[in-house]
Amino acid sequence: MEVMRRVTIFVDGRPHSVLDDQNLLQACLSAGLDLPYFCWHPALGSVGACRQCAVKLFRDASDRRGRIVMACMTPAADSTRISIDDAEAREFRARVIEWLMINHPHDCPVCDEGGECHLQDMTVMTGHVRRRYRGLKRTFENQDLGPFINHEMNRCIQCYRCVRFYRDFAGDRDFDAFSLRNQVYFGRQQDGTLESEFSGNLVEVCPTGVFTDKSFKEHYTRKWDLQTAPSICVHCGLGCNTIPGERYGLLRRIRNRYNGEVNGYFLCDRGRYGYGFVNGAQRIRAPLLRRELGGPAAPVERQEALARIAAWMADGARVVAIGSPRASLEANFALRALVGPAHFYGGMSAAESRLTALIAQILQRGPAPAASLQEAAEADAVLVLGEDVTNSAPMLALSLRQAVRRQPMAAARGIPPWDDHAMRQVTQGQRGPLFLATLAATRLEDVARETLRAAPADIARLGFAVAHALDADAPSADVDAPAHALAGRIAAALLAAGQPLVVAGMSCGSEDMIRAAADVAWALRRAGRPARLAFVVPECDSLGAALMTDRNPGLPQDGADLLLVMENDLYRRADTDTVDSLLGSARHVVLIDHTAHATAAAADAVLPAATFAEATGTLVNNEGRAQRYFRVFAAAGDVQESWRWIHDIAAAAGRTRDAPWTRLDDVTAACATAIPPLRRIVEAAPGAAFRIAGQKIPREPPRYSGRTAMHAQVDVDEPKPPDDPDTPLAFSMEGYAGRPPSPLIPYFWSPGWNSVQAVNKFQEEIAGPLAGGDPGVRLMAPSSGTAPPAYFREVPPAFARRDGHWLAVPLHHIFGSDELSTRSPPVASLAAQPYAALNPDDAAELGLNGGDLLHVQLRGISHRLPLRFEPALPKGLLGLPAGMDGLAGIPLPDWVRVAKAEAP
Repeated sequence: MEVMRRVTIFVDGRPHSVLDDQNLLQACLSAGLDLPYFCWHPALGSVGACRQCAVKLFRDASDRRGRIVMACMTPAADSTRISIDDAEAREFRARVIEWLMINHPHDCPVCDEGGECHLQDMTVMTGHVRRRYRGLKRTFENQDLGPFINHEMNRCIQCYRCVRFYRDFAGDRDFDAFSLRNQVYFGRQQDGTLESEFSGNLVEVCPTGVFTDKSFKEHYTRKWDLQTAPSICVHCGLGCNTIPGERYGLLRRIRNRYNGEVNGYFLCDRGRYGYGFVNGAQRIRAPLLRRELGGPAAPVERQEALARIAAWMADGARVVAIGSPRASLEANFALRALVGPAHFYGGMSAAESRLTALIAQILQRGPAPAASLQEAAEADAVLVLGEDVTNSAPMLALSLRQAVRRQPMAAARGIPPWDDHAMRQVTQGQRGPLFLATLAATRLEDVARETLRAAPADIARLGFAVAHALDADAPSADVDAPAHALAGRIAAALLAAGQPLVVAGMSCGSEDMIRAAADVAWALRRAGRPARLAFVVPECDSLGAALMTDRNPGLPQDGADLLLVMENDLYRRADTDTVDSLLGSARHVVLIDHTAHATAAAADAVLPAATFAEATGTLVNNEGRAQRYFRVFAAAGDVQESWRWIHDIAAAAGRTRDAPWTRLDDVTAACATAIPPLRRIVEAAPGAAFRIAGQKIPREPPRYSGRTAMHAQVDVDEPKPPDDPDTPLAFSMEGYAGRPPSPLIPYFWSPGWNSVQAVNKFQEEIAGPLAGGDPGVRLMAPSSGTAPPAYFREVPPAFARRDGHWLAVPLHHIFGSDELSTRSPPVASLAAQPYAALNPDDAAELGLNGGDLLHVQLRGISHRLPLRFEPALPKGLLGLPAGMDGLAGIPLPDWVRVAKAEAP
């Protein structure tokens, strides 16, 4: 990796050491100086549109006159001399803010953005405190942009950040700047839901209140009254960092938490808006117990529930436990310790278990390391095998959109990467090599160099052919001439790249595809190229569960005296008959979970678990990075962390020795000791005993208000804050007021910086790592010099159609395919409905028309699904929406029969 050179610039006569690849605005902010700006964004670069960052630039030390320049458009060269405090520069900035404010409404007290507004901060910083303009203001009509975003165009200052993010960075085209004479309107051609999977980032990108969080508006509270904590997104396996906010025991919103190695400045809309399940009506809030066979489960006191479970465990009862890839490492380990490794199952289907185990094995063997999202964005040639990453791992897709710009940007010599407008003018939409081999059309095809749509076996065979083209010692796939030629072009592009990346994953259900991806990366490593692998896993702790489950893949084959299920709906892991048989063969079923589902309905006892917002724990993402999430607020009633329920069960059954822990740190340490691949998880974040100057880190900001009034209906005295023995964070505004270690930052705020731009004050360099390093610890980084292992040599046969059958394959959707986000009303409103997709030629062969109902016979179960034409779907394949109700537990790919069904 290139080492950046440091240079010295002089700001108001003081020397500052800065990186030489920065502009002056970045350099000043990196040095901790305050300089106002609007149009510049660290992830979007410079365009010089707002003129707000004006400084005085001097030729040398003898120059007393200088000239006004825009800091965001001026390189930070060695010995550069500028002044921020120069009177002319201050006056220039004051006039800029004044003209920007001419048309801005006087609605700060009622604006959704109030108190967290970059425009407010910059106005105060610039010294603009009085309005002279008394004329009419420009006004606009607002648009309905869908369930996520509220639009208030009258607040716009024409910084162009929104359209630059939406079109240039995220790559969508249904949002633009519409100009007429001296007016500019930012929106859609007409009302309608924004199509981008990243539209929610407009809320944070906009420096004013033009775009605000519509879901937050429904249960709005002032931003300074939110209690927050560092957390991790639970809706896929990427491990994006988040900041959830709570008030009155209600989770109000999710915001991005900067992590330079993972999600950077952005989140996908599923991660931002999928939190509704925490507040949902289907939450399990109290212990439930079924008192008679076939009767309903009813609320009971916790001691009664624990006593009944303890009785079921007595007298040598055989207890089998099923964990979950959406539960924390600590919860899974506590469950494993209670029943013993021989009776513990990780909670994934047999196919999922094999796939995650294979991915873990490949990453542990090396030498191709896993790519973080930032490393994926820095790749200059990419091969994607099978994954529709926009739907299965959206933030990875956003990284790949940045990756395709790397080669053209490197060729544009003389233009600094931060000069976004000039760079785009020179590169003119040129793109580096991105090759997609997928089941059907994807949202990344607009930036791909070449695409292939094929059956899973043929995609894997292409991967093996690429590996063979790179290294003759790799197995030959014996593909047809077009595929052979494509493999050669892919191999040449990867071999010519400086940072090649291979992407694959679990969404196609193909082990061959994962092996092929590993062979390609290993062949590149043998050729001296620093190839990386990006494997997509479906859930927030899929890889952690795989590292913990080394004995029992899949689900138990038979029941037990007591089947203990934790944070898992088994009907999403296997077909209905299989799960019915498993649950029916157990004498008693106990579930620990936070949300009601089909497995909860079948359980004899249900214990209310905490969600991510009410618990603290550790998750392992797709790159093997262990990250800690922290409790945002104390749960009400009997709701508690799953590992605490396991401890209570053990205590009630007289087996405390099996789960003796009463503090999270002890569970984490025991897990790290017992499972060697997880030995470093204790380094993910400071432990509960951590203090700075003897103080905890406050979850509440210094402006937090109403601590007495918010409980006045109960008691006029301010209640004692809840205890938190598991973290160094306090449920209070009192505590250490300085900068905490990066894993413990509950919110980004600094005097004079109330908006999300306050993150500048917490970074070592602007857009670089957080001070002290980004959160998390990698568990599976290969040792330097590790030799490539032997290639996988079993190449699958080519796909061949079967008479009267179609190969059913899963098609993933960002909204609807995962379990929890669909419990959030805004996400549910956009979730895809069940369907069956066929190539139009296959449909014609069956005499089907669009909208017809299909009778799909899958594993002996008949499904009636509406037909959807998918011209990009290869012939012989039937696409089914992954994760949809009624289809979630069916293992795919699988052969099915299809016929036209009569309308009911």
